[in-house]
Amino acid sequence: MNRILLADDSPQALRLAEQILTSGKNQVVSVTDGATALHRLIEFDPDLLLCDVYLPTRNAFDLARFIRAQPCLKRVRIVFAAGPADRFDEQDARNAGADAILRKPFEATSLLTTVEPLLEAAYAEREAGSQDASAGESVQVDRDTVRAAVTLALESATGTLINELTDRVLLALSQQRVGAPPTAAKSVAAKASDAVFGPAPAASK
Repeated sequence: MNRILLADDSPQALRLAEQILTSGKNQVVSVTDGATALHRLIEFDPDLLLCDVYLPTRNAFDLARFIRAQPCLKRVRIVFAAGPADRFDEQDARNAGADAILRKPFEATSLLTTVEPLLEAAYAEREAGSQDASAGESVQVDRDTVRAAVTLALESATGTLINELTDRVLLALSQQRVGAPPTAAKSVAAKASDAVFGPAPAASK
């Protein structure tokens, strides 16, 4: 079965692509941001990524460059999806790793004509790789691939963690009595940090 990862922050675009691509021979997973797409790339191991050019957190260019830099993802085909008004250099997209570029809204015939040969090629490579592994070739876990995925995921999550910690500190400070000593702010910040990251481990004696 073909595995397709759809990444688009437009619910309408996702629904339309799902309707066109979902079939007995295609398994489709949808996400709405680049950080989640990155996680699902490793977990779902798709044959094809259909990605909005300006996806939040990690755009199509970021994801394509990541995929092309990882040997274990080399078979993944990449299709950039752009809105009618989206402007970008299509040659830059192909240099980043795009196999094809489509304009939204998707038209069924055009979408299927584009993705079907890409899926066939990716599936053939996946099957060939499976046969090699079953024949006794060792499958190595690429440490650089895992490290790159973890780094990108952490970078995407850092902003959210900072905002959450800031909100918790401000909320706690707003609940302090007027005239509280300056050390109260540090205490509140420490409590907020514990709430987000968990308490620091106790020092060994």
